[in-house]
Amino acid sequence: MASMRDIKRRKGSIQSTQQITKAMKLVSTVKLQRAKQRAEQSKAYFNCMYETVTSMLARTGGLNHPYLRAGQSGKKAVIVITSNRGLAGGYNSNIIKLITKGDFRKEELEIYAIGKKGKDALQRNGYHIVEENPDIIEEPSYIDAMAMTERLLKSYAAGEVGEIYLAYTGFKNTVVHEPTLLKLLPVEAAKDAESGQSTAGSRAMMNFEPEDEEALNMIIPKYVTSLIYGGLVEAAASENGARMQAMDSATSNAEEMIDQLSLMYNRARQGSITQELTEIIAGANAIS
Repeated sequence: MASMRDIKRRKGSIQSTQQITKAMKLVSTVKLQRAKQRAEQSKAYFNCMYETVTSMLARTGGLNHPYLRAGQSGKKAVIVITSNRGLAGGYNSNIIKLITKGDFRKEELEIYAIGKKGKDALQRNGYHIVEENPDIIEEPSYIDAMAMTERLLKSYAAGEVGEIYLAYTGFKNTVVHEPTLLKLLPVEAAKDAESGQSTAGSRAMMNFEPEDEEALNMIIPKYVTSLIYGGLVEAAASENGARMQAMDSATSNAEEMIDQLSLMYNRARQGSITQELTEIIAGANAIS
């Protein structure tokens, strides 16, 4: 059995850790409220943007546009959004599993990492990191999303990559966060949920003004930027939600360990007192 000194030292160490986890939980809670509000305010717009563009393309009658067909390159660019810090439960590992355990081959991927955790993990696994942007996730902005879109579309137009994907954690609510892999380019038309076929046949065809190529050259970059920015704000909210849950669990576990150590300490103390009394009585009996 551990000595009273060892138990007391361990209890003090756990209490110090509990203070840290409790403080981190409070910080994450405050950050979550702000990030959650931002994500909820923007979610309707980005969902509408996605549904509008895909349904619009379902009624185009098969346009031949670079943004609507896979490029000649076999490379796939993947924007991977993770956090810069750990202690967030499975938040980062779930996104990494989307890449490492998905249908992609390692040699065909070009990783655009947003967040240090994803970059470090994928680099250790031998993935090619094209670009690292750890600061973007700290304070997501539409301007950052626009700049990334410009770089990706330039690579897409130059034939360096044939497809573009976004891997992020979708924010459902405070406790539910869903790892998501979304294909950005080439844009795919909306499909009927039951048949899986394009919905173009049941709707009037889409007419463009100005010409379809000019219109899509304006619409698609805004569409991609919107989805990237939507992924950033949802990922930021999910990160803080995941960290709040993880720190809450850690604080509760620390409380349980402290209670167990307090019980062990009291038992050890009681045993020590009993032993001392026994020795005193035995000494008194020996004298008499």
